[in-house]
Amino acid sequence: MTRFRRLSAWLKSIMAFSLMTSGSLLLSVLAISQQAIHLSIEEAYALARKNYPDIKQKDLVTKTKEYTISNASKGYLPAFNINGQATYQSDVTNFPLKLPGYSFPSFSKDQYKIYGEVDQVIYDGGAIRNQKQTAQVNEQVQQQNLEVELYALYDRVDQLYFGALLEDEQIKQNDLLKKDIQNGIEKVQAQIDNGTAYKSSADELQAQLLQTEQSRVELLSLRKAYLDMLALFVNEPLDENTLLEKPADMNSLQDQINRPELLMYDFQKRSYDLQDELLNVQLRPHFSFFLQGGYARPGLNLLSNDFEWYYIGGVRLSWNLGGLYMLKNSRKVLDLDRQTLDIEKETFVFNTRMTQKQQGQDIAKFQKLIDKDGDIIALRESVKNAAQAQLENGVLSAHDYITEVDAEDQARQNRILHQVQLLQSQYSYQNTVGINISK
Repeated sequence: MTRFRRLSAWLKSIMAFSLMTSGSLLLSVLAISQQAIHLSIEEAYALARKNYPDIKQKDLVTKTKEYTISNASKGYLPAFNINGQATYQSDVTNFPLKLPGYSFPSFSKDQYKIYGEVDQVIYDGGAIRNQKQTAQVNEQVQQQNLEVELYALYDRVDQLYFGALLEDEQIKQNDLLKKDIQNGIEKVQAQIDNGTAYKSSADELQAQLLQTEQSRVELLSLRKAYLDMLALFVNEPLDENTLLEKPADMNSLQDQINRPELLMYDFQKRSYDLQDELLNVQLRPHFSFFLQGGYARPGLNLLSNDFEWYYIGGVRLSWNLGGLYMLKNSRKVLDLDRQTLDIEKETFVFNTRMTQKQQGQDIAKFQKLIDKDGDIIALRESVKNAAQAQLENGVLSAHDYITEVDAEDQARQNRILHQVQLLQSQYSYQNTVGINISK
């Protein structure tokens, strides 16, 4: 009997341990599943870039360049051609002379020829090299065009990220406001219980508390809207548990413009240089080795009217000088294209500088406003604390207390707004002049 009891106790302990272990495991799984997602502004930039559909074009552009260069390189390989013709002509060569014992051949007016030819480039004036360089520069231009489009994502991410961040800070302030109102309700309720205050004072505070809760609902809804849109860019599930990291205040800002558009202008100008070089290439002589073999009537023997096999080989010169007529105007057109590109670049830099100056003024403005916000909040908090003491002593009405609480809340809300606006202005400034993001 004693052994049975021991066995039973041992089994119970094992079952209890199993239940505790299973429960702990379940809690761990739930904790992991509910773990909040942390997201920084830099991570949002990188994820938005990685998941934007246009990023897929980068590989396509690179492959196009590789195929184009590969095709250009094949220009050094022998070229094979097969040609044939059948003709009928109105007259043929005749020999009017007649020699005793010898007769001259007569030729048919229908003639036939089919032959194959192998042509091997010896010197092409640099045409193949120019094709390769053009393919590389065209890829650089297209890739940089994509960089310009992807760069525009950063401003859109800023608007969503800092919009959600502002709602986060306002929700925190809403909680503080709610505590102040609840504190007032407790003090007024104590006075009502003692018969020194009217229930209407508590009702007024309760109504203010409900309005504060309404504001919280609106703030949470706005935050969800921002996060839902941001989730589409970063391709990550963002919900109410998402924690957005507040960026650090930038002590120093970059002044030099380093936008992807500038590099795009440089690549475009390089393409004009290659077009100019191509004009010279087209005026150079081309040399090649060729070998031709075929079957024809007549063959190479002009005194035979029979079908014959033949071959011929040698070096061929090809020199097209027709481009000389258009060379001067073609170069003028390229010069105009370069000037147009320079004007576009100058205009872009000018507009960027204008935006940079405006954003710099905004940053200075928000910094000054934040300095004043601190003084205003200190004064409003002092007045609110005094009003709280007066409310507790029954010498201040609930309505007047709410007025002072709202005034302090508004001062804190202004500082929150200015702080987020400062951060967004700093990041917008960096986006305007150019930032480096991991690719």
